[in-house]
Amino acid sequence: MRLEGKIALITGGASGFGREAARRFAEEGASVVIADVDEARGKESLADLEAAGKRPGLLVIGDVATGAGAAQAVGGTIEKFGRIDVLLNNAGISSGIRWDTWDADEELWDRILRVNLKSVYLCSRLAIKDMLKRNRGSIVNTASVAASSPVGGAPYATSKGGMLSYTRLVARELAPHGIRMNCVSPGFIRTPMATGEARGASKEEQEQTMAYFAKRTPMGMTGEPLDIAHAMVYLASDEARFITGHELVVDGGFLVR
Repeated sequence: MRLEGKIALITGGASGFGREAARRFAEEGASVVIADVDEARGKESLADLEAAGKRPGLLVIGDVATGAGAAQAVGGTIEKFGRIDVLLNNAGISSGIRWDTWDADEELWDRILRVNLKSVYLCSRLAIKDMLKRNRGSIVNTASVAASSPVGGAPYATSKGGMLSYTRLVARELAPHGIRMNCVSPGFIRTPMATGEARGASKEEQEQTMAYFAKRTPMGMTGEPLDIAHAMVYLASDEARFITGHELVVDGGFLVR
């Protein structure tokens, strides 16, 4: 198995990409810790991964976009399993607005940047301290095609663009220490956030949204969370041992120019 014996912390692991990745990581042999603010969905995700991996996991409830929440997630992982081998920075939110949002209100701007970008810095900083003890580790960040294309609204796109820059810079710093940092940039994928389900959109509205996204994708369809989880498993695994500072785009050709 590709992640046999590894200890993995997944932020935002209660739904969407995080939930699918948690299940796949467990199937590949990892012991998985889920950090999320949604306790009900977190428990469901934990049950899924434990069934898939046939080994106990851990659920940590807290906001990893705060110093205390990040410390709770990383510290809880190390306390239970003794170390952290893989960090998947997946926690994220969007404004749900397709058009330009240069005039987004300050509260929305701050919230999106805090959850999407600051959480990456906070969790990575703590996880790296533990990884440096062994000169080994893999960090995978969930970015987006919005980092390179005008979609998703200005606050969201800015947060993901910042994530790409952070990934490349930190990867260069950590390379001599055997620690890799990469990111996956999903295109239009059927998740509760993308369909609008998370905002209370009706089934009809959700399908209209996904049909719109499919028309904008050269392959003529939208992706599934499993498509992203496969990419995350690869970058987290030793198969990608010579890859760092890389953006793996999984978008059905959306960014092809």
